[in-house]
Amino acid sequence: MISFVGAGPGAPDLMTFRGADRLARADVVVWASSLVPADVLAHANPAAERHDSAGMTLEDVLAVYQAHPGAAIVRLHSGDPTVYGAIAEQIDWCRRAGREYEIVPGVGSLGAAAAAIGRELTVPAVAQSVVLTRLGGGRTAASMPPGETVAAFARHRTTMAVYLSAQRPAQVQAELLDGGQGYPPGTPAVVVAKASWPDEVVITTTVGELAAELTASGIRTAALILVGDALAGGPPADTEIPRTRLYHPAYSHGCRRRSAEGSTRGRPIPADKRRRP
Repeated sequence: MISFVGAGPGAPDLMTFRGADRLARADVVVWASSLVPADVLAHANPAAERHDSAGMTLEDVLAVYQAHPGAAIVRLHSGDPTVYGAIAEQIDWCRRAGREYEIVPGVGSLGAAAAAIGRELTVPAVAQSVVLTRLGGGRTAASMPPGETVAAFARHRTTMAVYLSAQRPAQVQAELLDGGQGYPPGTPAVVVAKASWPDEVVITTTVGELAAELTASGIRTAALILVGDALAGGPPADTEIPRTRLYHPAYSHGCRRRSAEGSTRGRPIPADKRRRP
């Protein structure tokens, strides 16, 4: 079995129980020292054969898989392996080679970054969608489908998480602004580098100041850029935020009913009376 395991954002205690279990049982571990802190390997079987993929190509990694046909292999990816984890080509190889595989989810850098700044990314009447994307162009230009530019998404003005783009601060700012069609310059922006690592860095700024702040910081890798009004913690000053319906006294659902006065009765609903979602 080849297990593609999400290592989490960095802190060893943010790995899932399932991920830690797979590491503890692994015969072979392939991990990238440039992306995953060494402390995460404290969960691993001490006797496991270890390969640092920081200097390896895909072919090198597949060669490790081929050399251990009956082993329990863990391919450790930073964050969650399904978001910019580069596992698609590995899965394709597993299918062609007839190798059994699984994906073990991990805590992504998006969740860790939001936790670091103490903000919810979806706020009623402010932002109910989150866009996860990255800059196009450069060496990875061929990877970007048409229409998926940062500028195109910026016109929605909802919460956006821009991955793998800190090394091009001027371009990311220009696309976020999109010549006046994207985010207004005063829109909150936050850069979180190495979320949950001991040397985590958080820069709070605006879209209009993003390039200057990012350039001055010297941050180039392992950084996530968050943008949107939800980062301010609420709606604009002249907007009254509607209360979340799920916990409103007048809102009923399968586990709670409303009273005639619009408040819950404060007692459990019998199982046979609950509505199924």
